[in-house]
Amino acid sequence: MRVAIAGAGLGGLCLAQGLVRAGVDVQVYERDAGLAARRQGYRLHMDARAGLSLQKCLPPRLFRLFLATTGRPGTKVTVLSAQLRVLHETPGGPDRDPDDPATLSTSADRGTLREILAAGLADRIRYGRELAGHDQDAGGVTLRFADGSAERADVLVGADGVGSVVRRALLPEARLVDTGARVIYGKTLLDGAARRLVPAAMHNGFTAVTGGHLGLATGLVEFRRSPSDAAAALAPGVRLSPAADYLMWGLSAQHDRLPAADSELAGADAATLHATACRAIRTWHPDLRALLAGAAVDETFFIRVRSSRRVPAWPPSRVTLLGDAIHAMSPARGSGANTALMDAANLCAALTGGTDLVPAIGGYEQSMREYGFAAVDASRQAEAETARRGSSPWLWLVNHWPRPRRTAGR
Repeated sequence: MRVAIAGAGLGGLCLAQGLVRAGVDVQVYERDAGLAARRQGYRLHMDARAGLSLQKCLPPRLFRLFLATTGRPGTKVTVLSAQLRVLHETPGGPDRDPDDPATLSTSADRGTLREILAAGLADRIRYGRELAGHDQDAGGVTLRFADGSAERADVLVGADGVGSVVRRALLPEARLVDTGARVIYGKTLLDGAARRLVPAAMHNGFTAVTGGHLGLATGLVEFRRSPSDAAAALAPGVRLSPAADYLMWGLSAQHDRLPAADSELAGADAATLHATACRAIRTWHPDLRALLAGAAVDETFFIRVRSSRRVPAWPPSRVTLLGDAIHAMSPARGSGANTALMDAANLCAALTGGTDLVPAIGGYEQSMREYGFAAVDASRQAEAETARRGSSPWLWLVNHWPRPRRTAGR
C-alpha cells in the first residue's frame, strides 16, 4: 500500500511516522519550501489526546524526545485585569507524572515538535509540491500538482489545513465560517530583563489578561530540557534547532475592536502588527506594555479565526481528511493540535489494521466526525458567548477550564 499525505503539518507528519513504523510506503507532499518557511504559531497546549497519539505513532526514542522538550507544566489558570489584579484562578489537576502520556497537560513549542515529527522522514517529505487536485478510480488515486506533474497512490490523505485542496474536491459543500475573532500573535524571549517583567501569575500556567473588549492570552514555554541537548542525549542523529525559553502572547478581539481595520491587518508586515498590538494596550500595566514592546518583532503575525461547519456523513473512499482540513476550530479551547494528532493515530490504526481499505477509512471517518465536530461545536460556543459579552475568547477558556477531579477520601 502506498499512502500520499498532502500537508506536512502536525497531523500529516504524525500519520507519516505511524505508517512508516508499520512498514507502509508513505510520501508527504508539502507546498512550502521547508518546515520553517512561514510562521504557524508558537506555544501549543498538549493534553492526553496528543500524548497517547504521539506514543502510538512515534518511534520510542522520538517520543522520549518529545516529552523531554515539553514545557514545565503549569499549576493553575489565571485571569488578570489589565492592571494585573487577579480576577479569577482555577487550580490545575493533581500532580501529574510529566512522562505519562495518559495524564499529559503541558505546553510544547510548535517548531520543535514539527522537527521531531519530521525526524527520519527526509526522503519521504517532498517540499515545494503544491497539490492542485486529484482523481479517483478503481485502482487508486492520481494526484495532480501545480507544476503539471502527477503521482499515483492507493490512498490520499488531506492534511492540508483550512484551505485544503483535498477537501474542496472531496466535499465541495463543506464550508468555513469566519467567527469574527482576530488574533495578533507574538513571542517575547525570556532574557533577564523580560523575566523580571513577567507577572507572578504567569509563572503558574496559562494566563488570560482582560481589558474591556481586548484579551491577551499568555503562556510561558520553559523547556524541561534544551531541544538541542535533549536530541544529542536521547536521539543521536536528530538535529533540533536551538530554542530559548519564551513568552507566547496573543492579543484577541472581535474584528471591529482592534485599533486598525481588518483589511489593513491582513496585509500588514510584522512590524506594523507589533506596533498595532502595542498601541492597543497603551493604557495597560507598564510591565505588560514592556513585555510586548520587547517582543521579537519579526515573529509577530495575524490570523482570522475560522471554524468549520459540521458536515453530514459522506461515502467513504480512498481519499480522506484529518485535522484543520475537515474540522478547523478556534484556538480558544486549545484543542486543534490535540485533535489533529488524535486523527493521525486513529487513521494510522485504520489503515494498518488488516481490514478492507475503504471500510476501514469509513470507520475512521465516522469516529472522527463525532469527536472532531464536537470539538468544533465547543469552540464555536466559546466564540458566540464571548462575542455576545464583548469579551475575549481567552476569558471563556479560563471560565470553562476543566476542574480537577477529587479523589476518594478528599
